[in-house]
Amino acid sequence: MTLLDTHVWLWWLLGSPRLPTKERTALDRLGARGAVRLAAVSLWEAQMLHAKGRLTLDRAFDVWIREAAAAGVVEVLPLDVEVVIALAHLPGTFHGDPADRLIVATARAHRLPLATHDRAVRTSRLAVLWRPST
Repeated sequence: MTLLDTHVWLWWLLGSPRLPTKERTALDRLGARGAVRLAAVSLWEAQMLHAKGRLTLDRAFDVWIREAAAAGVVEVLPLDVEVVIALAHLPGTFHGDPADRLIVATARAHRLPLATHDRAVRTSRLAVLWRPST
């Protein structure tokens, strides 16, 4: 199982060339096994990106988000007590973006590797990073 950062989830589902082929193939395999997880805050991030015109879709947002977050695609992990406790243990100096802090806290609370290209997250060593298997 792995937790996807918002951008990796979007790149994967939307077929973005920004997601390396090796990662796409590995995520496709994980997805087929029902092993892809998403922090609930990523749903909000997608909505914000769409509202700002930074996420272009081929259908209405409400239709797309229901499909993108469907049980057969990902399992959405809630913002719960364990995530908030993990959030409280992150250093105050780590990442100014609250969504990124919540995603890292979700990875830590659920003991999941995190698929991300976010440099601040990757260099922080606060989350175990996902590495696609070959």
